[in-house]
Amino acid sequence: MIALLMAAAFSLAFTLFMTPLFIRLFGRIGWGQFIRDDGPQSHHIKRGTPTMGGIVFLLGAVLGYFFGHLVTGERVTASALLVLLLMVGLGIIGFIDDFTKTRRQRSLGLGGWAKIAGQAIVATGFAALALAFPDDNGLTPASTAISAVRDIEWLDFAVFGSIGAVIAFAIWVNIIVVSTSNAVNVADGLDGLATGASILSVSAYIFIAFWQFNQSCSNITLDPVNEFRCYDVRDSLDLAIVAAAIGASLIGFLWWNTSPAQIFMGDTGSLAIGGALAALAILTRTELLLVLIGGLFLIVTGSVIVQRIYFKITRGKRIFLMSPLHHHFELKGWAEVTVVVRFWLIGGFFVALGVGLFYLEWVSQ
Repeated sequence: MIALLMAAAFSLAFTLFMTPLFIRLFGRIGWGQFIRDDGPQSHHIKRGTPTMGGIVFLLGAVLGYFFGHLVTGERVTASALLVLLLMVGLGIIGFIDDFTKTRRQRSLGLGGWAKIAGQAIVATGFAALALAFPDDNGLTPASTAISAVRDIEWLDFAVFGSIGAVIAFAIWVNIIVVSTSNAVNVADGLDGLATGASILSVSAYIFIAFWQFNQSCSNITLDPVNEFRCYDVRDSLDLAIVAAAIGASLIGFLWWNTSPAQIFMGDTGSLAIGGALAALAILTRTELLLVLIGGLFLIVTGSVIVQRIYFKITRGKRIFLMSPLHHHFELKGWAEVTVVVRFWLIGGFFVALGVGLFYLEWVSQ
């Protein structure tokens, strides 16, 4: 518990006090935001605002995690390192995309397929490592079973044999990682929107992982009455610690990213956050629950998909004034802050629903 608090405190302090230094640095080297010409007119004043702020909270989260362990002497675990690996790996893909934009002086960076290819490479490496490194109880960071609130025994890729299970699991991980990281990326369109919504989603995994630690099947002090409700999750406490470091780092960053934003996270940050959420869902065995915990991101991304399909079917007609959905409400006259706060409330509702379902499953066992 002390490691969790120390990790969160360091991450929060780092992003809160160091972000202004990065703002000046990024401004000096010309890492400014480019704005779509077809976007809301009110956004054009944001042109040139320092971007790639994801670097700041990535550093804060990573340093905070290791600081918490350094102070307490806690052992660094494979599960937490995998979360950091996927988060930083996707952050690098996002950085390449952001850097390409600034170098070409245009709002388009990597091509869509190039970005997905990079995400797939990182996700596949994560999948391979997540099925390795068994602990003393034989538990690996992830399992080959699809999970909801815990592993679903009748949805186990093991039916395809050892090699087939690894391949199927890698494909499943790619679907989760690419979908989640791109969903957070799509939602990153207004000051503080993606950051605030991500804080809520990541915080859900602090609770989930810490609860799994308290109800771990390897906990010898567990009440025998609860033996059928325990969780076979490896390194659950350390997953709570790394989630706390990420969440606290985002809180400090939000101070500078909220309207009017002095720095944007860029694809560096949005892809990294999506990777962190995907990793936490996979390693806590709550993959399908991510649909609720990341419900806001699903809605925003869904608005883009629906808009494109409807546009093609009707040959030019639109459902929304503009997609993603937050821009639709902007064009309807809502103030940017109003859109952001109301979307945070929607995101918070879905997070509460997801955490409530997680706890309800435990109570009902």
